[in-house]
Amino acid sequence: MRALIIGGAGFVGGYLIRELAANGFEVQATCLPGEKITESCGIHFLDILNKDEISAVLGEVRPDIIYHLAAQSSVSVSWKKPQLTAEINVIGTINVLEAIRELQNPKPRIILIGSGEEYGFIRAGACPLSENEPLRPGNIYAATKACQGMLGEIYFRAYGIDAVMVRAFNHSGPAQAPIFVISDFCKQIAEIEKGLHDAEICVGNLSAKRDFTDVRDVVRAYRLLAEHGVSGKTYNVGRGKAVEINRILETALSMAKCEIAVKQDPTRMRASDIPLIEPDTSEICGDTGWKAEISMEKTIGDTLDYWRENV
Repeated sequence: MRALIIGGAGFVGGYLIRELAANGFEVQATCLPGEKITESCGIHFLDILNKDEISAVLGEVRPDIIYHLAAQSSVSVSWKKPQLTAEINVIGTINVLEAIRELQNPKPRIILIGSGEEYGFIRAGACPLSENEPLRPGNIYAATKACQGMLGEIYFRAYGIDAVMVRAFNHSGPAQAPIFVISDFCKQIAEIEKGLHDAEICVGNLSAKRDFTDVRDVVRAYRLLAEHGVSGKTYNVGRGKAVEINRILETALSMAKCEIAVKQDPTRMRASDIPLIEPDTSEICGDTGWKAEISMEKTIGDTLDYWRENV
């Protein structure tokens, strides 16, 4: 089976390339000029805002499955650059779907990767969140991802496009950017161990409870959805068990090689209107047999080892 990953240069893209290749897929991936894909696969330069480029790549590769990872995925950037976020996440998705629609049969399956952020302002008692829970996105990034999922459903119903939609919750692992909490804690600890700054870790809100899954489990879910997901359906991807951020911190600190104090940093604090976010993952488990297998402790340990080697 031939897979095309649109947006393969990012954190998840590398893991997905390795997961697919290890399971017998022929893998092709796209990136923007100036980006680099280090994994072994066919590489194509592509800007999803240029539909002709998409059509050319699809015509050349003729994939059986497309993973649409290309996105402006930063919530903070979405507030600063809302037009860019909408162009990439909405217009870019329309361009991809239109290019698929114009292909001669057989048309590929597309996995549209969205976000648990789409649920937004969760009503009291709604967790664990089913895929039928109304979406109330609370930021521009989340709104564009909700729109992406709706577009996938529309193209499925109107044109018969074989689309499967995903709402992926927090995922982490080695090589993730330190703007994300597990990677942030681990990088700070590695820097302290090497004497790069005082033995004091800066933290934000520790009371919120969030669902964390290892990225290696997440890309396995994406592979299984390509193989067994139901066309036109939306799936939550997550562990299905939220943990308090403070527990993440305590686990990371327990692995440190020195004593480290904890300091609340006001610049890292956010108003937490949503104390708990936790998905119901029964749909993906029922349709594909997937469930998260890698422990949070292993994710943290592997991420800490990565930063020990790379700070």
